[in-house]
Amino acid sequence: MTTSITAWVQRYLDHLTIERGLSPNTVDAYRRDLRIYLAFLAKRSIQDPREIDEKLLRSYLASLSAATFGEEETAYRSASVARRLSAVRSFHRFLLREGATPDNPARGVLQPRVPRGLPRPLSVDDVSAMLEAPPAGTPAGLRDRAILELLYGAGLRVSELVGMDVDDLDLEAGSLRVLGKGGKEREVPIGAFGREALSAYLTRVRPGLATRRSKGALLLNLRFGTRLARQSVGRIVVASAALAGVDKRVTPHTLRHSFATHLLEGGADVRVVQELLGHASVATTQVYTLVSKDHLREVYYTSHPRARQG
Repeated sequence: MTTSITAWVQRYLDHLTIERGLSPNTVDAYRRDLRIYLAFLAKRSIQDPREIDEKLLRSYLASLSAATFGEEETAYRSASVARRLSAVRSFHRFLLREGATPDNPARGVLQPRVPRGLPRPLSVDDVSAMLEAPPAGTPAGLRDRAILELLYGAGLRVSELVGMDVDDLDLEAGSLRVLGKGGKEREVPIGAFGREALSAYLTRVRPGLATRRSKGALLLNLRFGTRLARQSVGRIVVASAALAGVDKRVTPHTLRHSFATHLLEGGADVRVVQELLGHASVATTQVYTLVSKDHLREVYYTSHPRARQG
C-alpha cells in the first residue's frame, strides 16, 4: 500500500523535530508552508508523491506568485514565496532519501530572486527612550524593563528570551546561558543596566507571580504565572515604543538588529558579534556591517565641512 503524501509530510515534520532537533517554532513554520502545498495537491487529487513532477511544481510556484491575501488583495512578497518553495524543496529531498520517489522533481525549480533587505536598527536615543518607557514602580513595568534589557542588552531572539529559565542567569558574573537555534548553546554577557533590571524583577516581581505552573521559567505572565508567550513580548515592545514616542515599526527583532549594529558602530569585531548573536556563519552577521557603513556615510555627509557643496 502506497503511503499518502499527507502521511509523508507528517513523517518529515517528525524528522525535523526528532532527528534534526529544530525548534517547535521552526517546525510549525514548515508545517504551515507544507499545509499550503498539500491543499494545492488535494485540488488536483494527488495523494501519491510519485505523481508529482517538475511541471506540477512549476505550477505550484506560479500559484504562489499569483496569490493574494487580505481585503486589499495584497500580493505575497517574493521572500514569502521563496520560503514556501524552500520548504517544498527540502521535503522532496527527504522523500528521495527515504526512497518514496525515484527522483527529486524540485531539483530543477529555481528559487525566485529575493531583494536583499538591510536590517533597520533604531538609533541609540530611540532605544534608550524605549528602555526607560515602562514605569519603574509597577510589577508590569519592572518585568517589561527586564525584557527590553535582555532583547537589546544581550541581543536575544524572542524565542530564546521566552525559553530562558532562572537557572540560565548568573547575575554575579553578569552572564546568560542561551539556547539558540538547533539547540546550540552560547554564553552572552549582560551589562550593568541589564543586571540591575533583572535583579529588580527577580526580587520584587517574580516571587509574587510564581506558582507551580511557573516551574523554572524566568519571565512570567502577570495573570497566570506561566511562562510568557512570544506574542506577549511583541505587544510589550510595541507598547514601549509608543510610550517612548518612537514612530517606527518596532518588533523584538528590531532590538536584536540594533544590538548588533550599535556594537559594530562602537568598534566591535564582526566575529565577536557573530558569537554574541549565535549566528552559524559570519556571512549572516556581515549584513550589519553594511548598515554601519550607511551610518558612517550619513555622519560624514552631515558632519564634514567639505562633504557637500553649497
